[in-house]
Amino acid sequence: MVVEEVLGATPEVVIELGRIGKWIQAVGLLVILWIIVQAITMFFNRKRRKSLYSIKADLKRIEKKIDRLDKKIKR
Repeated sequence: MVVEEVLGATPEVVIELGRIGKWIQAVGLLVILWIIVQAITMFFNRKRRKSLYSIKADLKRIEKKIDRLDKKIKR
């Protein structure tokens, strides 16, 4: 009797485990896609940050030149 009950419930358990497995796969796929999107975003942010640093360096250089000109004019 016990064996019949266990074997009778086995297909239901297998079906439920299959459903849970599909949900886990779906969540895993979403996590992988999220990681890919984050990597792409990080790449573009890195490019933007580099351009901002170069603009910052140019601004410092221009400020120094303006300060030199201002000192010459005040003499």
